[in-house]
Amino acid sequence: MKARSVRQSFLGDNSDDAFQHLTIAIVGLGGGGSHIAQQLAHLGVGQFVLVDPERIEESNLNRLVGGTFADVREKEWKVEIAARLIRGVDPDASVAVARDRWQQSADLLKTCDIVFGCIDSFAGRDELEKAARRYLTPYIDIGMDVHEEKDGTYSVSGQVALSMPGEACLHCMNVLRPELIAQEAAQYGAAGGRPQVVWPNGVLASLAVGIMVQLVSPWHNHHNSVILLEYDGNTPEVRVGSAVSFLRGKTCQHFVDAADLGDPWHGQAPPP
Repeated sequence: MKARSVRQSFLGDNSDDAFQHLTIAIVGLGGGGSHIAQQLAHLGVGQFVLVDPERIEESNLNRLVGGTFADVREKEWKVEIAARLIRGVDPDASVAVARDRWQQSADLLKTCDIVFGCIDSFAGRDELEKAARRYLTPYIDIGMDVHEEKDGTYSVSGQVALSMPGEACLHCMNVLRPELIAQEAAQYGAAGGRPQVVWPNGVLASLAVGIMVQLVSPWHNHHNSVILLEYDGNTPEVRVGSAVSFLRGKTCQHFVDAADLGDPWHGQAPPP
């Protein structure tokens, strides 16, 4: 076992090797994704696929882990900042970066053992989960928001969900709903910058990484194949989603067709 990981030896004698041979995709390297990249590097994950089409802006500095004012001045890519952060912890890590939308780098995602989705939009999360389901890849989704209440105060909330092949999906868990996606599409371009802060992203990212660790190197006997954790930043409190008890043992009805598996673009170019 490497000296740097002695303190995590409780994860199992083979955990170092398991993490070293993992290929993990992180789609979205903003507030949540940058936290996840940092934590996975410390765990010793060996291969990364980082996907984000954006460059850092000054407004990102309140939450993007690893980002600096110098990066803002140089208009650095978010994926390059995350890659630098990872290699700073583990120089031997293999890091592939894609400075575009994940749909343009779908071939990279096909090689991954687990996909983390850190995307703001409902439609984007829906599309990414569908891609992960096609290739029978576990998908871990995180999302957070800040809402203004009627009395002028604010509430911070978020969730982490595990979407496993054959198990409950984000639609089953009510994280995604057709009306949410339709409402978002109708308001496209009108929402402006959505409030985000560093600590809820950190909480959600840590929960998501913990789920991944249990999938790869089980360190306790209480794992569930349906996981939905809801975060109330005002309490503050993390609770198991109310849908979980109902969904255990149930079959997902949203991905049951043979057309939901495989590569829909085999032999042809993906859409722009």
